[in-house]
Amino acid sequence: MRSAREILIDSKRFATETPWVSWWCMVSTALVWICCIVATILVDAWWLRLGCSCLLGLVHVRLFVIYHDYQHGALLAKSKLVRYFMFLFGCVTLSPPSVWRRSHDHHHKNNAKLFGASIGSYPVMTTDAYASASFGQRLKYKFSRHPLTIGAGYLTVFFIGMTVRPLFLNPKRHWDAICSLLVHAGLIVALAFADPMGIVFVTCVPMIIAGATGAYLFYAQHNYPDVMLKMGKDWTYVNAALKSSSFIKMNPILHWFTANIGYHHVHHLNHKIPFYKLPKAMAAIKELHNPGVTSLMPWDVYKCLRLKLWDEAEDRLVSFAWARRQRRATRVSA
Repeated sequence: MRSAREILIDSKRFATETPWVSWWCMVSTALVWICCIVATILVDAWWLRLGCSCLLGLVHVRLFVIYHDYQHGALLAKSKLVRYFMFLFGCVTLSPPSVWRRSHDHHHKNNAKLFGASIGSYPVMTTDAYASASFGQRLKYKFSRHPLTIGAGYLTVFFIGMTVRPLFLNPKRHWDAICSLLVHAGLIVALAFADPMGIVFVTCVPMIIAGATGAYLFYAQHNYPDVMLKMGKDWTYVNAALKSSSFIKMNPILHWFTANIGYHHVHHLNHKIPFYKLPKAMAAIKELHNPGVTSLMPWDVYKCLRLKLWDEAEDRLVSFAWARRQRRATRVSA
């Protein structure tokens, strides 16, 4: 097997963008996004508006992943036009650039570390830590990983987690969170005067779809049955990519809407690889051929969502029910 350094060096051949492809992906996706917004505003029949609104939410996911790649410096980093557009997009979508960069950079440097700060990640407690936690700590932990909390990502992850909380914690550093709240509120007020139902179809439905999809994708990328978590000297950056970041199986249409973010183990190996090169990198680098796999099929979603605690003896994520059974068996045997 090759060393971690050799694998990282090999990945660098994919970590350069093809400018015309980056521009094509950026411009075409932005145009589709804008067209969906216009169509959602202009069509009359409610069912057509709803269809356009749902499509807008899915295109929003793709554009957000492109925004995410831009923040990593993986594409179009030198373009002022893209920088202005991405700043506006981040504000509209309650993802202030300063907050996203800080939390996401921390996530990449600490992914899959046990007992680390859960900045930019869903928190993970061990079965022993949970058993000795107070009622309040348990309640907070359950809330953070509850399916309804993930499904309400528009409110829990983006409005509160990405905008309101950072603004209160450090308003000077995250001044753009104020811009995000003002732009988002301004959009809602404008729609209230021009087209009240537009608040539902242009803002609420797309953001609920995009927020829930994004929150779940981020959850399943690092909370799946085969994930490996390490601490201290046992943790390495490359192993965290190869063994603690999933490959989410999707059909070509879903890969388009999610901008290949399902190739997440490749992205964590080298975040400078543009999203459109992730499949090629996975095919070319042999160490990326056997990742932990999940999918968006209902059964796989259920298997991921039921994982709540890390059992150090079993060396895997387990459910609350499994942890309770183990505690009862331990008390009986004692």
